[in-house]
Amino acid sequence: MNARPAARGAVVALVLLAFGVLGTGSASADPVSRCTVEDPRLLELSGLAVAPSGEVWAMADSGREVRLQRLDPSTCDIVETRTADVDPLDAEDLALSPDGTFWVADTGDNNRRRETVALIAVPPRGEARLHRLTYPDGAHDAEAVLVGADGVPVIVTKEVLGSAGVYRPAGPLAEPGPTPLTRVGTVVLPRSDSSGGPVGDLGSYTITGGATSADGSVVALRTYTDAWLYRMPRGSADVVAALDGVPMRVPLPDEPQGEALAFLPDGTLLSGSETRGLGKGELRAVPGAAALALAAPTASATEPATPAVVVPPERTPEWQPAVIGGAIAIGLLALGAAAMALHGHRRR
Repeated sequence: MNARPAARGAVVALVLLAFGVLGTGSASADPVSRCTVEDPRLLELSGLAVAPSGEVWAMADSGREVRLQRLDPSTCDIVETRTADVDPLDAEDLALSPDGTFWVADTGDNNRRRETVALIAVPPRGEARLHRLTYPDGAHDAEAVLVGADGVPVIVTKEVLGSAGVYRPAGPLAEPGPTPLTRVGTVVLPRSDSSGGPVGDLGSYTITGGATSADGSVVALRTYTDAWLYRMPRGSADVVAALDGVPMRVPLPDEPQGEALAFLPDGTLLSGSETRGLGKGELRAVPGAAALALAAPTASATEPATPAVVVPPERTPEWQPAVIGGAIAIGLLALGAAAMALHGHRRR
């Protein structure tokens, strides 16, 4: 047996175990396949939005113009296309505001080099509007946009390691801008044991999409493996306030690269995945997901869960230094043990 891979495996396992102190809770509902997405125009499906009438709209994160596709939710066939003469750099998510405006989140930045990102508003009538945005703390990759009853878009960043940032425009959106963003919070998702996605275990912490229920009572963030549902505080329309609560997990396992999420008017949760070179993609549904989130006494229909944490950027949760410190300590001990094992292997 080669001692080097075994030692490396021990280090990874112990560090992941250290970070596994965050618990999970899940809804007692499984996703059901509605149809298979086979149209090549949606091989890179990354955004879903549902109109009050129940129309399901989808968006891919490629192309030289904004292109929104209305789907037949029983067959996944494209039955209508809307376009806007705006060339996004990397459109990643789609949301619908109460006034019927589609919001395209042109916020992808895998290499974190963009000086500005953008939100593209596509109203029911009239021309699309381009709103450029700047982060206050350097470039970020982001694949989730949330729009609540107040109509204010909120961006949540995509982080493979570490916490995700929550950003809101500092004021009215300029056209084309840029409008500065303000960091209003941080999201740390609980642990999950769901499988799927292109990055292994890290995919369960990587935020790839967002959605708000039709009545504004539930806000959802998704990763490659799960959706996390938050109840909107009574009397509030602020999605940031909702993210301050305890989420309920809805497992979305075994999607090739799950990025799309939306609610039907009856509270059914829809999810979809990119599929280019990764296998088939399906439009899947979790009936009654919003009702489960509203009825759950805690974060779970089955067991309690540690909440995701949203705090102002200047304040760190008291538990976080202890968790990180413990993880580092365990990792250092594991590295020491690995070094001894490698040394012994060379001597033999």
